[in-house]
Amino acid sequence: MSEEHYLELCGNPVQFENASSVNNVFFDEANKQVFAVRSGGATGVVVKGPDDKSTVAFRMDDKGEVKCIKFSFGNKILAVQRTSKSVEFINFIPDLLHLEYSQECKTKNASILGFCWTNWNEIVFITDQGIEFYQVLPDKRSLKLQKSQSINVNWYMYCPVTSVILLSTTVLGNVLQPFFFRSGTMSKISKFEIELPGVSKPAKLSLSERDIAMATIYGQLYVMYLKHHSRTVNNPGAEVVLYHLPREGTCKKMHVLKLNTTGKFALNVVDNLVVVHHQSSQTSMIFDIKLRDTDSTLSVHQPVVPARSIHPYKIPLTGPAAVTTATPVPCELYSSTWSVFQPDIIISASEGYLWYLQVKLQPVVNLMKDKGKLMDFLLQRRDCKMVIVSVCFQMLNGPDKSNLSVIATVFDKLNQVYKEYLEAEQSYTMAVETGQSRGNPAQKRPVRTQAVIDQSDMYTHVLSVFTEKKDVSHKFITAVLMEYIRSLNQFQITVQHYLYELVLKTLVHHNLFYMLHQFLQYHVLSDSKPLACLLLSLESTYPPAHQLSLDMLKRLSTANDEIVEVLLSKQQVLGARRFIRGVGGHDNISARKFLDAAKQTREEMLFYTIFRFFEQRNQRLRGSPHFTPGEHCEEHVAYFKQVFGEQALMKPTAS
Repeated sequence: MSEEHYLELCGNPVQFENASSVNNVFFDEANKQVFAVRSGGATGVVVKGPDDKSTVAFRMDDKGEVKCIKFSFGNKILAVQRTSKSVEFINFIPDLLHLEYSQECKTKNASILGFCWTNWNEIVFITDQGIEFYQVLPDKRSLKLQKSQSINVNWYMYCPVTSVILLSTTVLGNVLQPFFFRSGTMSKISKFEIELPGVSKPAKLSLSERDIAMATIYGQLYVMYLKHHSRTVNNPGAEVVLYHLPREGTCKKMHVLKLNTTGKFALNVVDNLVVVHHQSSQTSMIFDIKLRDTDSTLSVHQPVVPARSIHPYKIPLTGPAAVTTATPVPCELYSSTWSVFQPDIIISASEGYLWYLQVKLQPVVNLMKDKGKLMDFLLQRRDCKMVIVSVCFQMLNGPDKSNLSVIATVFDKLNQVYKEYLEAEQSYTMAVETGQSRGNPAQKRPVRTQAVIDQSDMYTHVLSVFTEKKDVSHKFITAVLMEYIRSLNQFQITVQHYLYELVLKTLVHHNLFYMLHQFLQYHVLSDSKPLACLLLSLESTYPPAHQLSLDMLKRLSTANDEIVEVLLSKQQVLGARRFIRGVGGHDNISARKFLDAAKQTREEMLFYTIFRFFEQRNQRLRGSPHFTPGEHCEEHVAYFKQVFGEQALMKPTAS
């Protein structure tokens, strides 16, 4: 069963003093900080951040119960709310006095519902009568009102990633008014209405903040509404409705996630997946809004895979108890004391833990049988590369291997992403080379995500290993290799020579010379110098390969001396000699070049053959077998003498 748990709590949670009668716990979603406030701060405040370096500890006077406490960005200024009328501030900036100063809300008879930092020195008060945007002046220990807006507010929500505050307005609470904050400005975004399942009479607040969450999914801001239905024949249960909230334009209902059950739910977003936790069944579901069956304006989604529990988690013991019993204590998952925060945080205040929720991809692979849909899913995930590679390998091997049409579909999906990246890289390079007009901001280099599986990845991790398999038919191996090459050609991606070499080696290994000849004759394998050299090396096994290779080099418009260079670099010394004799250039070639290459092979008889060839050439051209000083062959003459003896040198013959 453990291979089916596709969600897990992170292994290194943030630990803090658990909530108790003397210790209150607060969480700040913007800085991801947990505040443990003991005795109103008098006996200490400990702030734990996402990493160990960000721990802060201090004391403050106990002036009553703390309702809300948050640092501005960079822990520069602390804001504390104790009453419904004002917020107090303490500077944590070096060289500034550590004294408190306070700000009351401007609207008379208003109650402060809470506050949000939108910058290190900008803060928003949300009251039941509106919103007030302030600049904090730490050196003057005062605040300056930048902008305010009157509006009846039931509750509010803040998305720190996008700096958007959402206000619930009207009697029912289902008209939501967003505000956007950036560098000293506050902008009103078009308000929108959440469609409620049914309206109670008399009218009363019907939309709770418990049923709303804001999160960025695939780079877009969504308002997620947990719509509860009573289960009927026509209605299988609750659903999550996603409203897309653009910076400009109207908010639209875009996606509906079908939960197929009722009860208490909580929402997270992990790796662009919407995770819905269901308390009574103690399971979670994942939804991917990119997996769409239709292009209609409203997409209805079912869970990607069946609901499963979060992977069991054990809390390691610390302190004296750890000595007596080393067994970690199982953590109660889906506890009623859990608090869930966006995008991926789960907090147990009673146990003193903050976890990040994580997705494990391998269990999803085990649960998703449709390889095409699985690839669509994996290509959108952050750490997908090695999982995709492993799926490709398993798809070609073993009892569960896929048929060619499925393999082709998977290759096409991979190469589409690969092609998009190559095009983005190419347009970036062109923009840099042409020097875009000054009016345009510099184009950003495309980020290579793990979803880009290039030819080198496929060759190294999948195809080269696959072709070595003894228990797979050579027909299937060849068909798979050609399918991958077809897919690359379809997306107009230049096929790397090592893939053609793999095909060639596979055909030769199985003595499929007729097929090899056909592939070359009909240019199924594209011409390249490395491929031509490989063909040359096959001459002893398949004699026509020599001519096929030379024909290929000629088609590549390769100069004769360059062909010789290519052959010598591949230690095809005899092939190079045969080629140069065939084109009639053997009287002008460099003896030293050939002798260097022959010596590097460490084959003494090959060296002897080449040395004797040039001695005979010298005799024919100059009437003496000796090399002239200008040929710089002294080193090779000495080597010849050392190996074969001076008597083996050719004697001059009378003409």
